Parts: sequence; structure tokens; C-alpha cells
Amino acid sequence: MAAVHEPFDVITMGRIGVDIYPLQTGVPLPQVETFGKFLGGSPTNVAVAAARLGRTTAVISRTGRDPFGEYVHQALTGFGVDDRWVTPVERYPTPVTFCEIFPPDDFPLYFYRQPKAPDLEIHAHELDLDAVRAARVFWMSGTGLCEEPSRSATLAALEARAKSGTTSGTTVFDLDWRPMFWGHPDEARAVYRRALAHATVAVGNVDECEVATGIREPRACAEALLAAGAELAVVKQGPKGVLALHRDGSEAEVPPHPVEVVNGLGAGDSFGGSLCHGLLAGWDLEYVMRYANAAGALVASRLACSSAMPTADEVDALLGH
Repeated sequence: MAAVHEPFDVITMGRIGVDIYPLQTGVPLPQVETFGKFLGGSPTNVAVAAARLGRTTAVISRTGRDPFGEYVHQALTGFGVDDRWVTPVERYPTPVTFCEIFPPDDFPLYFYRQPKAPDLEIHAHELDLDAVRAARVFWMSGTGLCEEPSRSATLAALEARAKSGTTSGTTVFDLDWRPMFWGHPDEARAVYRRALAHATVAVGNVDECEVATGIREPRACAEALLAAGAELAVVKQGPKGVLALHRDGSEAEVPPHPVEVVNGLGAGDSFGGSLCHGLLAGWDLEYVMRYANAAGALVASRLACSSAMPTADEVDALLGH
């Protein structure tokens, strides 16, 4: 593990838990007989994805003080992700998430995060803001903004990076819209705008971008994200590929990498970890998008999420390198 004083390549903040996924595809949940247990939570999966590509990563989150919480720590360290800022909450259980798998494009999710998820109990005064400021990439998600005290803690982390005076770091806002965690989309939009003012990269699918901006057309939406504060806007369009616009005028529109889809749920997180990797590597925008698309496709062709994140050799092989 990296020492405390050494900047991490990537620190992610937000949702964590355990994915309980069917080991049978095309079967409704009531009829599923066998399940697998995997580390889950989108920001957590992004940290795993970046670690698989050789980056030093850490997660800021919270679990219950229970056996699933112990499993989360074991899984994080097993993937090479630093778990020092994943702390227990006494009164709430570690969340679990179930899904159904109906390839190629139907993967309903069922979140068990009641009465409240521990990862929403992150407090601003508990943050290691020196580490947050020093991270080469800081990744946060929209779910972390849905409820206090996590909302204030996430905004505090963003503001700390914005006020640090450094121009070398990248702050990524994963729009990560989950309607079951919010009231009306207008509530989310107001908070999203506060976060966008401190982000250098905004990434999300068309639905998420519409929540953030009120605009659905991909190019206009990307332009709105830039106007809101981001330097790079990445709009994922599913079968239409991905559109990326940078404030410097560069852009890339890349088609999806064709694969036979098994489970599409982890593809976006693999894309995110690879996006971090490519930005840290200083690649040109089009190649970053091609690489991230390929990494996402590899996970979509596999059953699990965290444990399915590809290595650099696997991504290179898919790209024909």
C-alpha cells in the first residue's frame, strides 16, 4: 500500500457494498437458485478498475460493522485498493444489491440500502483533505450528493481541491443518477450544479446528463456541462458510442467496441477506471475514449463487475495491440 504522504493516482469517494448477482442469465430473480458475491458500488468499482491497470488507488466510504463489511475490506485489499478511509458505522448494515440478467440490454437493479446506507454517513470533518487535495485524480459520484452528511462531505472535498491552487489534478464528477435515491430531478440538478462548478471532468450517460443540465441532445448537453464548469465532458450514448468535448476545442466521437454482452452493469465503471488511467497517461482524447470503450466492453462480456475489471494486457489485446 502507498504511504500516507504519497499521493494516490486515484481516490474515489462514495457508494460501496456487496453485489449479489445471479449465476444464471435470462432467469427472473424469483427463480434464480445460485448467486455469486462480489464487491460493489460504482466509485468502488472505478477504484478497482484503475488498480487493475496499475494505478495506486484508494476509496473513501463507509460500511456496516458486520460480516459483509469485513468482506468489503478483504475484497478491496485483495484488489490492491487502499481501504484506510473505509470506516464502519454501528447502526446501519452494509448494503447489498441484487440484479437480474437479461442480455443484451436489460439488467434491473434492486438496492437494499435501508434504513440508510453507511456510505451516506461520510462526514466532512472526518476527511483527510490533504490526501484528497494531493490525489492525481479525485472521483466522486452523484449518489454521494443525494443525502446528508455525505452531500456536505462530498462538496467539501470538491471545494478543498478547487481551493488548493494546484492545476495538475483532475476532479471527475460521475453524474451517476439513481432516481430511487432522490426526490424530483430538479432537486438533484441544483446540487449537481454546485458540484460541477468544482469538477474538471463530467461523465455520464444521456439520462444522467439530462438530469445535470436539463438538455438531452448529446452535443448540446456536453456543451452545457462545459459551461457549468467542466473542462472535459463525456457523454456515453450506449449503442451510439461516446462523445467527448474538451474546452480547448478538441473532441472525439467513438463507436462502441462490439462484444457479446453478458452483463452490462459493470461496463461504465470499467470505462471510468480506464478514463482515469488514460488521463493520467496523457493520451490524446480519441485514444482515451477508444481505450475506455474497450475496457467497458470487456466487462460487459463477463458476468461480474469488480472481479471482471480487465488488465492493461487484456485491453491492449482487444484493441489489437
